Amino acid sequence: MGLAWPTCASAHCLCLVSTLSLILLVSCTSSSMSSKPPDTSKKSGHLKMDQALLLIHNELPYEKFIVYWRSDQCYQCLYQTLVVSDLRLERRSDIAVVDTRHPVTLQINATSGNTELCRIHYRFREFGNYSLWLKANHSSTRDITCEIIINQNPGYTNLPIIIAFFIYVAIFIVLFLGSFLLRLDTVQNWLCKQINPVETDRLINSELGSPSRADLSSQDAHYASWNTASQRLRSLDTFRGLSLIIMVFVNYGGGGYWFFKHQSWNGLTIADLVFPWFVFIMGTSIHLSLISMLRKGNSRWKLFWKVLWRSIQLFLIGLFVINENYCHGPLSWSDIRIMGVLQRLSITYLIVSVLELLFTKPLPDPMPQNRACFFLQDVIPFWPQWLIILALESVWLCLTFLLPVPGCPTGYLGPGGIGDFGKYSNCTGGAAGYIDRIVLGEDHVYQHPSSNVVYKSTVPYDPEGILGTINSVIMAFFGLQAGKILVFYKNQHKQVLVRFFTWSVFMGVISAILTKCSTNEGFIPVNKNLWSISYVTTLSCFAFFLLMLIYFLVDVKRVWMGGPFFYPGMNSILVYVGHEVFENYFPFKWKMQDSQSHAQHLTQNLVATSIWVVIAYILYRKKIFWKI
Repeated sequence: MGLAWPTCASAHCLCLVSTLSLILLVSCTSSSMSSKPPDTSKKSGHLKMDQALLLIHNELPYEKFIVYWRSDQCYQCLYQTLVVSDLRLERRSDIAVVDTRHPVTLQINATSGNTELCRIHYRFREFGNYSLWLKANHSSTRDITCEIIINQNPGYTNLPIIIAFFIYVAIFIVLFLGSFLLRLDTVQNWLCKQINPVETDRLINSELGSPSRADLSSQDAHYASWNTASQRLRSLDTFRGLSLIIMVFVNYGGGGYWFFKHQSWNGLTIADLVFPWFVFIMGTSIHLSLISMLRKGNSRWKLFWKVLWRSIQLFLIGLFVINENYCHGPLSWSDIRIMGVLQRLSITYLIVSVLELLFTKPLPDPMPQNRACFFLQDVIPFWPQWLIILALESVWLCLTFLLPVPGCPTGYLGPGGIGDFGKYSNCTGGAAGYIDRIVLGEDHVYQHPSSNVVYKSTVPYDPEGILGTINSVIMAFFGLQAGKILVFYKNQHKQVLVRFFTWSVFMGVISAILTKCSTNEGFIPVNKNLWSISYVTTLSCFAFFLLMLIYFLVDVKRVWMGGPFFYPGMNSILVYVGHEVFENYFPFKWKMQDSQSHAQHLTQNLVATSIWVVIAYILYRKKIFWKI
């Protein structure tokens, strides 16, 4: 017990440092992370986050004109009315609130004949105060100029992120130095003597004397055998934990920043990366887990019932425990959301596991080295699986591009609403949305999709719907392929790294072809709401590359132990369910002094996320893991 004490002391010291770091984060961010300068614009315009104040000054000899606006993020959208100015109301200026998340185009039209007077493209900054001057050339009333002037410089709203970054860097430096110092024998002996000097002296001066070298050897052998028995790839848990922690952070709000929220339709933000990565690493774990249990002699039927029961549990937890319907009061069968994150994970897990159980054979460990087709040895033996995956993707393509949808063009992939110039306002998601509304019912799908933010869509649409689950299976299968690489090239680090890099490039090339390296102009755009195949290949490209880096650092060079992400990765289900259930409880949420402050939102979201990391670390030290 005396030999194991320093490790336990290290754990408690590191946990204490983490707790103190959280307190430091709260105090520092609350006092210094103010992204908005004190100004009168917010009071007069009641500005919220992602908004700025625009004063429109009219020097035109027209009685009435209209200011329209359109965001650059809104692809092929109708212009929306911003201000209708009327000089008969005896005012020479108007006040408007403009969006600051993306650059916008302002178009000023005269109401007489609805002729365009001028157009200006501008990127407003959050909480800024601007003036738009409309002037006519003295020599010609048809020559109209539009000019935007900054009345009051806006605050630098990304400053809280920079401050938080340096605070966390300082935290990691403290933890690293603390961990390094606690590994030193001198420091360990000093701590032992300071904490319990009497017991230390008694052991040193006892009649038993120092433990013999043989005793130490047998003890070391015991710990070595224990470590070997419990050995697992830390890179996988680190990858899973990284995805999970980013997911928790963005689910808590991401500080209110638009790039920490899901993209409205085509394209990617940081929030769009994490769920597919989690699915990917789930596929990797499926192969490693099942192949291990098959080697131990477990029957396929026994493993199937275990997989089925776990899938049912995941689905029920998603349906009843963290269903978003609770936000509107007690659970109601009339409008309960049937699909969701855990529901999709459960279905994906079941399909991929069954696919693995049907065609995977228990392979010898270690694998023989000299074999034909060495480069494709992790692909060719599983050709039936690839045929089924190709068949599933063919089903997705046929349903997406050939299924007739009433009132919508066949193969429509757009957001509806004001997109596509408002021609297909009720066609959000095309075939994917139509299938969900027919099979599940309109009241049982997600009612507030991200498309209604920019595209003003009004039709319910579920980003975790039925059709997209097919491509979720594809994503997990690519993760399964990563697991096969780790098994077939076990202890061949160079081969593993080369294979990961090759698959990353291969997925990237497919994505480039499908999207034409464009956000909106490709054959199949990258789209999280649809879980398009280009979205799957793009995120698989990132996943293979990221896993390659983590594997190299954690399991090959061992210069990084995976902390702090490793600990949430070991308790992923508990952390995910817990962060959803306790989202609105202290200390994960509290009343803010200014609800329109990025600094306060970011502080709250980072502290809440950090608390879950600390909880996961404590549970890991206590060897408490929630498995279903």
